[in-house]
Amino acid sequence: MTGEFSPLTVAGYAAQALMTDQRSDRGSLTFPLLGLFGETGSLLSEVKKKQRDRTSYVGYAGAVVEELGDVLWYLTIVAARGGLSLSDIAASLGRGNPDWPLAADATLSLASLQPEIMPRSSQPSAAFEKTLLRLAGDVGLLVSDHEAGRLTDNQSALAGRLIAIMRTLVQAANEAGVTLEAAAVKNLAKIFDRWPQKRIYPEPLDAMAESEEQLPRDLYVEVFERDVRGRTYVFQRCNGINIGDRLTDNAMAADDYRFHDVFHYAYVAVLSWSPVIRALFRLKRKSSAKVDEAQDGARAVLIEEGVTTWIFSQALNLDFFAKMNRGDLPFDLLKHIRQFVTGYEAEQCPLWLWEEAILEGYAAFRFLRQHRRGRVHIDTTNHRLHIERFP
Repeated sequence: MTGEFSPLTVAGYAAQALMTDQRSDRGSLTFPLLGLFGETGSLLSEVKKKQRDRTSYVGYAGAVVEELGDVLWYLTIVAARGGLSLSDIAASLGRGNPDWPLAADATLSLASLQPEIMPRSSQPSAAFEKTLLRLAGDVGLLVSDHEAGRLTDNQSALAGRLIAIMRTLVQAANEAGVTLEAAAVKNLAKIFDRWPQKRIYPEPLDAMAESEEQLPRDLYVEVFERDVRGRTYVFQRCNGINIGDRLTDNAMAADDYRFHDVFHYAYVAVLSWSPVIRALFRLKRKSSAKVDEAQDGARAVLIEEGVTTWIFSQALNLDFFAKMNRGDLPFDLLKHIRQFVTGYEAEQCPLWLWEEAILEGYAAFRFLRQHRRGRVHIDTTNHRLHIERFP
């Protein structure tokens, strides 16, 4: 089989990027300008971290590529909301007068904007820092012009500012030794990982495991409180049998974390992942010694408990995600979760799927906080966690 590589065109990238503009205020430049300003600052921040921690800061090159991609995304959105296209801007980089007619070229590739020898260095050059400062200055001028009203009904002025920004962005990429094409590809992958155009659920992570070692696909668990000698505990029962330990909040101040197993059930239902539930129901994959040790062992259990506790600490300040729907969870929260589970099979789960698992789990948790008992239905086939009252 022979497959020809097709360079990513500027227009092709922009078309995909524009599909991910989630905001409803699409006629306004304010939001994407704030984003462009903020991501440029993040790029400068990565350089600062590298200067401060030269030997201990790893992942610098990857961070630069990611931030360049984020800047490119916001540049695309600003152009589109101003009635321009990114290919308009890119095709005009060699022009000296912003008042000249724009020259869009649908076939122009991102790779063609840089020297053919790219990437050429393993570390950004000394000039990279100065170029980033100039980039920040260019973005600052754009924001100032917008705030002063100089861009209102003045597409030529907007084009001039955007051309200057993209010209400096290309130079920054050259000096960093990375390609804008790589930054654009990584940017699109990140965005669609979070906000997919179509939600295609992956097969269960343990689909190839022995049937008796698979996580439950359809199971009911009763969760309820009971007072024992003056203390309140949460108990769980499945098929008439008590399971697990009785739980308290394990905290100085009561916060109902005693109901937290519902989060693990949500991971099972939506992600088909939970070393904790595997241990609880004795479903460790003993048929594969390596999987049993690495994916279902004590370390994996600790990772899951750590992720769950950390998410809970964030949820405390966000009303337990009560008013959040798909697409509303903080992007940074989901990215941190991915870092937590790196090296474990849950790393394969897209960020949008993690969001669904979290929202399902916290909907059940809020129900339990209100009613103090409930019947949880793990519905892995439909990737849902249902909860209902029970006597």
